[in-house]
Amino acid sequence: MTHKARWSTEDFEEMSWHDVHVHGFQIIKNDEDGGTADLVFDIDYILEWRRDNGSFKFVIAQAELRFHEASDLKLNLDYVQNSAGMCAFSIDGIERESITFPNGYTSYRWRMEINWPNGFIEFRSPGFTQAVVGQHHVQGCQWLSPSQRNAGGAA
Repeated sequence: MTHKARWSTEDFEEMSWHDVHVHGFQIIKNDEDGGTADLVFDIDYILEWRRDNGSFKFVIAQAELRFHEASDLKLNLDYVQNSAGMCAFSIDGIERESITFPNGYTSYRWRMEINWPNGFIEFRSPGFTQAVVGQHHVQGCQWLSPSQRNAGGAA
């Protein structure tokens, strides 16, 4: 099966980030005048879930998920409640809500539910791009090992 290497906001309805692991994120390209910045997530994107004799195999690649002109960031990650060791966190899903401001400007309010450990990330952004930055791997687990990830890849 052929997999896409790039996505954008227009692809949102066809995409899923369920059980995608986040290894890092950063705030870059700060626009001091507008108060916005790009919010970039370094993820192990699950390109495909394959049934394999009652279990699953996953086609996974390192990817960069970049939300453009982000603002109003709110983070809540609780590694203490579950006595979780420090590790990549796992996304349950990403939701968006369209918002229109009094001046007619439109954007989205995004909510990223975190399923391990407990938490969420919320922010406003008009859209995103996502690009594969690593090789595809077919395996039984939903995350890439350090040796499978690009040195200095995304975020």
